[in-house]
Formats: sequence, structure tokens, C-alpha cells
Amino acid sequence: MEHTFTETSIVGEIVTQFPKASDLFKSYRIDFCCGGNRPLIDAINERNLSATEVITALNTLYDKTKLLNESEIDWKNASYRELIDYVINKHHRYLNEELPQLSPYVTKVLRIHGASQPHLAQIHKLFHELKMELEQHLIKEETEDFPLILEFEQHPTDENYAKLRKVVDELENGHNHAGNIIKELRKVTNDFTPPEGACGTYRLVYQRLEALESDLFEHIHLENNILFPRAITKA
Repeated sequence: MEHTFTETSIVGEIVTQFPKASDLFKSYRIDFCCGGNRPLIDAINERNLSATEVITALNTLYDKTKLLNESEIDWKNASYRELIDYVINKHHRYLNEELPQLSPYVTKVLRIHGASQPHLAQIHKLFHELKMELEQHLIKEETEDFPLILEFEQHPTDENYAKLRKVVDELENGHNHAGNIIKELRKVTNDFTPPEGACGTYRLVYQRLEALESDLFEHIHLENNILFPRAITKA
């Protein structure tokens, strides 16, 4: 089916239909995960961007990608188990490995350069707040929330739906908070741009924080804009 994206297209639905749009949106700093449930024009206006430029670039990228016949997984029609397994094996595994590995480098940069660059203390605080929140969030998702979604898929009772509705609201609130922290990290780091003459560890921290942002946005998108809406509308 032909997809032509317009001002009224919903941001999260665009990325669901056309996953490579996430790269374009990231380049324009358009929030497609926590802010995915809104028309594209609202997101464009929030960033004070040219609607013509963004929409033209989006449709051009879509047309080029279509010509390449790039295969993408259709998450809208995948089973809940497939989607949940993908989230756990790709995104949860990444966070469980990356967060503890990156932590000592963030601390090292603060220790060495913090006296002359006060913003590093804020980076240290924000990162470790995000780390603690995400680690607890992942455990809860894997041990409580995802099993509830799978249980509801098999037994869509009113009682299970009420539990699911409450869980989804809690998870979306958690995602919003994590998304706000990573946005603040981008702001404090000047779009993850290290200062001139920054040492290798300093640059490494900024590069890995930006990679963390990219993975987290894709992760939240899959849950907020695909998994959760599918689950709560199944009732």
C-alpha cells in the first residue's frame, strides 16, 4: 500500500509504518517515542521547523527506501510474544550491559574534568538517575508487566484488562520520565558535542550517551506506540 505522509499523520504511526523515519526524526530532534501520539505538524511546530522541508524529506526517504525494497519486520501484526522477546533480547539486553559499563567512565570524566566544567556534575547526576530508574524498570517489565500482557492475550477477562490498563499507564509514565532525562542529557551535553580538546574518555562518554539515546527511543517507540496500544485495544 502506498504511504504518503502529511501534516496530519501521527508521528508514532509513521515510524511504525516506516521504521527508517526514526533516523530522520532524530536528525530533526523530533520525539517519536514519548511524543509519538500526535500529528506530525505539532511536532514540527514544537521544534520551529519548516513543515515543507521535513515532510518532503520524509516522503523522499520513504520513496528511496521503497525502491531498495528494504525488508522490515511488521510489528503491527507480529505476535505479542515475538515483540516482547525482541524488546528483551535487543533493548533490555543492551541496557543491562551498557548502563553498568558506561557508569565508571561517566564518573571518571567528572573526577578528572569536573572542577573546571561544572556541567559534568549534572551529566553524572542525570545518567545515574536514568541508570537506576531503567534497571528497576526492566526488572519489573520482565517479571510482572510482560507476563501480564501475555496472560491477557490468552485470557482477556475484565479483571485482567483492569490490571493491564493500570500497568500500561504506569509504564508510559516511566517512559516519559526516562525520555525527559535523556532529552535533558542532550541539552546539557550540547547535542552530545564534546568541547574542543576533549580527551578520549570524554568523547567516548558522549558517543555512548548518544547511542543510548538512539536505542532508548526505538525501545520506547516499540512499547508505547505498538505493544501497549495493541494490548489495550484488544479487549
